[in-house]
Amino acid sequence: MSAVHTTLEFPGGGSVEQPTGLFINNEFVKGVDGKTIDTINPTNEKVICSVHEATEKDVDVAVSAARKAFEGEWRTITPQQRGRYMTNLADLMERDAKTIAAIESLDNGKAKSIAEMADVPNSYNCIRYYGGWADKIEGKVVDTNPETLAYTKQEPIGVCGQIIPWNFPLLMWAWKIGPAIACGNTVVMKVAEQTPLSGLYMGKLIKEAGFPPGVINIICGYGKTAGAALAAHMDVDKIAFTGSTVVGRSIMKAAASSNMKKITLELGGKSPNIVFDDADIEQAISWVNFGIYFNHGQCCCAGSRVYVQEGIYDKFLEAFKERTKKNVVGAPHEPQTFQGPQISQLQFDRIMNYIDEGKKAGAKVEIGGERHGNEGYFIQPTIFSNVSEDMKIMQEEIFGPVCSIAKFKTTADAIKVGNHSTYGLAAAVHTTNINTAIEVSNALRAGTVWINNYNLLHHQLPFGGYKESGIGRELGEAALANYTQTKTVNIRLGGPMF
Repeated sequence: MSAVHTTLEFPGGGSVEQPTGLFINNEFVKGVDGKTIDTINPTNEKVICSVHEATEKDVDVAVSAARKAFEGEWRTITPQQRGRYMTNLADLMERDAKTIAAIESLDNGKAKSIAEMADVPNSYNCIRYYGGWADKIEGKVVDTNPETLAYTKQEPIGVCGQIIPWNFPLLMWAWKIGPAIACGNTVVMKVAEQTPLSGLYMGKLIKEAGFPPGVINIICGYGKTAGAALAAHMDVDKIAFTGSTVVGRSIMKAAASSNMKKITLELGGKSPNIVFDDADIEQAISWVNFGIYFNHGQCCCAGSRVYVQEGIYDKFLEAFKERTKKNVVGAPHEPQTFQGPQISQLQFDRIMNYIDEGKKAGAKVEIGGERHGNEGYFIQPTIFSNVSEDMKIMQEEIFGPVCSIAKFKTTADAIKVGNHSTYGLAAAVHTTNINTAIEVSNALRAGTVWINNYNLLHHQLPFGGYKESGIGRELGEAALANYTQTKTVNIRLGGPMF
């Protein structure tokens, strides 16, 4: 293979030619400084391959390519053609779905069966959805008086820097690329250094789909270098970031202190999952289980605070423990696996430290609480009880397969504890009473509230947070507002006024 490609061998058979270079101007290239980053298989802690590292110099090159495309050919392409490029890309993603799922599973550690069922289809459907929006972004005529023609138009912002996390590498790629490109922007995307492979593979498909050079550029680098350079770059017009609230604050500071670039932030969460006495217990347990353990608990909207009304608390807890035992923790390529490894040694240690903190604070481990196996970054699904609201495990985002369960008495109590967080990304309510569902969902300070389900996201539905969980919205029509700016045109038709 060339210096910017390698061959990946998949567990269970099969292989693929994997790009490892930076994707700039529709070509895979080496980093300017010749540095590389090892991407680690979280299942066995071994190196999968090395990819080229982007530094500040490479960010400059990528931004320059994006600017040239935005000021040149891309501005002359019709919205209909933009949409066609996007639907071409979605079709190619669907064609290569099994390969992309295998890459995602190998690099991230998520169950291959879930990547095939959820991550990859949700990604190409997102791109296809925004391809449909490309020629439907419209302004309007505003009737102010008979002697004036006034109208507004929605214009692209320009060069957009996008920084995505490692928990859903492909899906976050699609969530960011979709609305940005539909609105006519160009992009420099920094994929996570822990999980660069599926994002880089997309470069092959971008070129095949027919996108002009420079429209979508994909780089891999560390947050403190490439990410920081992108956020502070004077020729980047907008920055979008998904990740922790701590890093989100630094992105805001960089955007403000550079050129006051526009921002959208999708940040952390500590979401409440509230179960009332009248809930269908079997259904509720299924959704609570899925709400915390899906993607190994590495979800910004994970339902990590479980509140159960006192009338069914004991019954629910015992049944929840039994359901948790059925989650198969194992190698991602095995078809029965539900929970794979955590992403890295750093994240493994962080989660285990939170588990230790919970034990020291007096919380009771109902199940789990230990490492799973002796190889890879596997952690047992864990439930804490006997918790109080001031414990770290109840207030801080753990980002792993760990939840805490507590009881409540009244609806007012449920609302109070549900809102007792600096975050406000998501929440859920389980009840058979529609009045309770509406009352509680209206009162919860969260961007998404699920009723009798959890984690059911859809590309047509806006997603984002209240409070410290972010600024702006991903997905749906609402995301388009993040990537356009309004121009007012006022034409005087009458004679002089003065």
